Amino acid sequence: MFRIVQYSILVLLLLCASCVKQQQSSTTNRKQSTFSADSAYAYIAQQVAFGARVPGSLAHEQCGDWLIRELARHGAQVKSQYGSMINYAGKKQELRNIVAFFEGNTPHAILLCAHWDSRPWSDEEVDYNDRFHPVLGANDGASGVGVILEIIRQLSIRKAQGEPVPSIQVVFFDCEDMGTPNHYTGVQREHTWCLGSQYWAKQYAQESLIKLQYGILLDMVGDPSATFPREYFSIQYANSYVEQLWRTANSLGYGRYFVQSPTFYPITDDHYYVSTIAGVPCVDIIDYKPNTETGFAEWWHTQQDDMRNINKQTLHAVGETVLTTICSK
Repeated sequence: MFRIVQYSILVLLLLCASCVKQQQSSTTNRKQSTFSADSAYAYIAQQVAFGARVPGSLAHEQCGDWLIRELARHGAQVKSQYGSMINYAGKKQELRNIVAFFEGNTPHAILLCAHWDSRPWSDEEVDYNDRFHPVLGANDGASGVGVILEIIRQLSIRKAQGEPVPSIQVVFFDCEDMGTPNHYTGVQREHTWCLGSQYWAKQYAQESLIKLQYGILLDMVGDPSATFPREYFSIQYANSYVEQLWRTANSLGYGRYFVQSPTFYPITDDHYYVSTIAGVPCVDIIDYKPNTETGFAEWWHTQQDDMRNINKQTLHAVGETVLTTICSK
């Protein structure tokens, strides 16, 4: 009888210990990244379903309205930032940035950004006649937006569970891909790319209503064979954050994506204007391929930039790396 009582007590103790371990494990799991590549993929597919998001088009308008609704659905304060810049042809270009603030527990916010427009011309197509069709932009544009939407969704879940989360400023830049087309023979102007980020950065430098600690730009983050080297301007203006992101990626097992080598040359992207005009150090996570003529995928700025070139494993590597980094103390 004594042995039976002893055994019963031992079983109860083991069960209690197991319950404690399960509770500890559950708590640990809640703190770990729960980034869903399936969800990010669906966000990308939804953007593509609108069609090419060329500024001024119906698809552009409808997608912008959807982005606002989706961000608001996850608890962000959202607005459209309308403005205009001079384009490659010297004409006024209307633009619409999508700007959102997700309130967390940190005194300073982190900027997460991507461009949401599509290029009006497929000017890297081999066939000349195909160069005047717009790019669908599944990878070049929609992939970065999709990953950020999923990150905000995950943060909203954690916030609802009472977990501490960082404050996030989201900006989806417009008119990033309105740069001078290859077929243009007029006066060549500078700074014709990234018009939306130039406009936003100028407004931020004047207003600075929300203090931003640093920024992360996601550009072309869905390619199955993606590699993200340490980009030149990112190292120049935001090297400590480059180190943090690449170190996190390596610790999570994503070193084959986030390679240690730098890019061969600076890449003019939205992060450059965020860093130099707004004064917010910004890292560019961008797929770079040194062995191609353009430095990007073979289907960059062509009709082949569609959902066939979006890979969930790549999305997960980028999303989990960014989510883990911004949630680390």
